[in-house]
Amino acid sequence: MTVSAEQCRDWPQSSELEWLETNGAGGFAMGTVSGANTRRYHGLLVASLRAPVERHVLLARVEEELLFNAEPVNLGAAQYPGVIAPAGFRMLEEFRLDPFPTWSYRSGSAQVEKRMFLVQGQQTAVIQYRVSSPCRFRVRPFLAFRDHHSLQHARDDFRRDGEHTGQTLRLRPFELLPGLCIHHNAAFFVPAGHWYYRNEYRKEMERGLDFTEDLFSPGWLEFELDEGGTAFLVATIEDAGGVDLSMVREWEAAERRRRAAITRQAPGLCPPDEFRARLEAAAEQFLVRRADGSPTIIAGYPWFSDWGRDTMISLRGLLIARGRLEESRQILEGFLKRLDRGLIPNRFPDTAGNPEYNTADATLWMFPAAWALMEAGYPEHFFRETFYPAAKEILGWHRRGTHFGIRVDASDGLLIAGDPGTQLTWMDAKAGDWVVTPRHGKPVEINALWYNALRMTAWWARRFGEEREAEELSAEAARVLESFEQKFWNPARGCLYDRLVPEGPDDRLRPNQLFALCLPFPLIEETRQRSIVDVVTGKLLTPFGLRTLDPEHPEYRPRYEGGPRERDGAYHQGSVWPWLMGPYISARLQAYGPAGENLQRCRELMDAFAGELRRGCLGTLCEIYDAEPPHRPVGAAAQAWSVAELLRVMAVM
Repeated sequence: MTVSAEQCRDWPQSSELEWLETNGAGGFAMGTVSGANTRRYHGLLVASLRAPVERHVLLARVEEELLFNAEPVNLGAAQYPGVIAPAGFRMLEEFRLDPFPTWSYRSGSAQVEKRMFLVQGQQTAVIQYRVSSPCRFRVRPFLAFRDHHSLQHARDDFRRDGEHTGQTLRLRPFELLPGLCIHHNAAFFVPAGHWYYRNEYRKEMERGLDFTEDLFSPGWLEFELDEGGTAFLVATIEDAGGVDLSMVREWEAAERRRRAAITRQAPGLCPPDEFRARLEAAAEQFLVRRADGSPTIIAGYPWFSDWGRDTMISLRGLLIARGRLEESRQILEGFLKRLDRGLIPNRFPDTAGNPEYNTADATLWMFPAAWALMEAGYPEHFFRETFYPAAKEILGWHRRGTHFGIRVDASDGLLIAGDPGTQLTWMDAKAGDWVVTPRHGKPVEINALWYNALRMTAWWARRFGEEREAEELSAEAARVLESFEQKFWNPARGCLYDRLVPEGPDDRLRPNQLFALCLPFPLIEETRQRSIVDVVTGKLLTPFGLRTLDPEHPEYRPRYEGGPRERDGAYHQGSVWPWLMGPYISARLQAYGPAGENLQRCRELMDAFAGELRRGCLGTLCEIYDAEPPHRPVGAAAQAWSVAELLRVMAVM
């Protein structure tokens, strides 16, 4: 994946195009093709201090200065008030992912190639430079040392002095944070500590947030390189011992082998096509290990941690469809160990604290994930001994009533979720006391999931010889189906209501109704299935996913922009979510069949995303798009379920 010199040297383009590196342990590196940081979350080492959370921007960026024929040329890039300085992007000949970020610069007859990657399983960043001509070369590191959600400012308690011995620079600005070691093969280090004030992050300004930061540089490393020579620096909080060029090359070779193996493992593809291969590589970025070694899924970069809802929705595409069954089982079992009154956690805090359980759907999404794992051939003992007993406990708590008013309505068997002040579904935007998208009552997708949970548990009960339990669950499911058919059908629009509340059904046209068609046990007969798909197609479908609200509704918001309140107001009130293309395609295949023109149309919808891997954050898919053309990518730059749902439907098309 290559960005041309013309694009690299165009500041509006190269400062918008982002790249992402992850280490499988919660840490990441992220920046732009231009080399400038445009978010507070950008950095060359955003280390996870308690995997996969407590992430801190330690090494924010570096600036390189090439001394060739005695003329200094700065290859770095940064934005300050009213100026881009330095502006090294003007010397870029190419940026590429091969497979990790690589920049190629030219100044006169001198060429410099810069490569960076993270070491898997470590909080370690590796940066290398290769030069075409003998030269001196300086690299100045810039430190932030703060939580990745915050910003740093010059302060007296920031310990400015470092210790340089041999080929290692040791820095520890704060006692409560780990020290940073910068290993290198420079000729010498020049201590020259300074604060660089008012670095500007344009993306934060666009988000209506604080956007200026002060960064500290302790000095610079000076290299003396021969033609074809290689300079390196390794920034780490690990006890890496001595690091030399041979170790750096071993790390790089191992990382290239690891990434090459990802796409070779793609089931049923030999060799995989480029689009699928790119999605496979993107999928790996979301798979991480907790500090205890157990696997989990990061919901998105750069600001999400591992969320229960996102994990369960993503599991089928990120892992199960790709044949990663054992890791899938471990994730399911890990969340089941944290059950609290029949609910799994919705979110694990970034800092120390208890998990949050404010979700009506995360737990229910475990059932389709477990069902897919069973269909993929995972050994039956897991379902018999672990998942089925937990499923009965989960259903029992939902019947009796659990946290946040989640309970079964005894009058019709449907599931109630929350009250007017809570947000328990995936449409969970809330600004202060303003519930942007009210979904309390009986949401359509929650009841589709509830019905599927009952049907699946009934199947397992019968499979495991509990006939009476199976009959009772089947009868309960039949009652839910009858109530659903009677109460959710909207004859005026030929589709489903979004939710039921005492004051009447909510007839806002939203995409949530598709889950009544696309889960393993549909609740809608064929004629109505087609009507639903047609209505959703006509009003909500875009090339990059589904709008979250009918454009004709007065609360529709076409653009995701402004400050936090304005953006929250558009989050589920129009914004296009690419992950919904998966449910849409599944529903369309269910309603119109997986063959002929319908199958071809579904493949065309999938193919439209291939170009999106070259827009926004290169090689991955974003969280949301503006609701109207040109459908600008916004929100989190990389989102797990956006990638996962495309991989899931690819596996069945």
